[in-house]
Amino acid sequence: MARYDFTATRLFVAPDLCADARVTIDGGQANLLLNVLRLKAGDGVLLFNGRDGEWRAEIEEVKKRAAVLKIVAHTRPQEGGPDIDCCFAPLKHARLDYVVQKAVEMGAARLRPVITRRTQVARLNLDRMRANAIEAAEQCGVLRVPDVEAEVPFERMIAAWPTDRLLVFCDESAGIADPLAALRAAAGDGIERAALLIGPEGGFDEKERALALQAPRVVRLSLGPRILRADTAAVAGMALIQSIFGDWRN
Repeated sequence: MARYDFTATRLFVAPDLCADARVTIDGGQANLLLNVLRLKAGDGVLLFNGRDGEWRAEIEEVKKRAAVLKIVAHTRPQEGGPDIDCCFAPLKHARLDYVVQKAVEMGAARLRPVITRRTQVARLNLDRMRANAIEAAEQCGVLRVPDVEAEVPFERMIAAWPTDRLLVFCDESAGIADPLAALRAAAGDGIERAALLIGPEGGFDEKERALALQAPRVVRLSLGPRILRADTAAVAGMALIQSIFGDWRN
């Protein structure tokens, strides 16, 4: 039996979810259900809030620009997930959307934009990032929506780096070696928390490379013999970390 029901519409909602509770939706979500999908009273949808698992609900009442949903059954318990941060230099528009969406699919717990010297985007639309994260979770069956943090300068992030989180520093200038072996060696130190660090389109400069290597816990990796675009590197790096520190290892 399939783990997820991909035939049903899934919505992220803010209220607490429990049996027989009622949730009112409006705005874009109501428009999706009532005008785009043309659902009617009695039709079912799946709801989640990142805390209470997934619940099946039915449309109980249709209003002019809203709908009242009644929760009828608990379909999946809340899932946790690995404690993995995705730290990345912001990209422009569609490529940033891609990084956010794929980080959610790959199980990131937090999205942390980092401003480097070669970052081409100085200001971010955090609301857009959060909306993209929610949409990705709705579409791929994820029950945990990662936190989206405000952008911080690279130097400030490294200065505050915790001693119990491994910084996986993906650097095209690193020597080509076995990245999984390097991560396994780092995991052997008992570290369970990790973070991926992906640079901007132009890469890190030498001062930033030196600064990153001063983090309390850091492993510097090459992602292979080819230069990857920043958005591709984020997916490749998350896959490597998931295989050693995340829930892929199970």
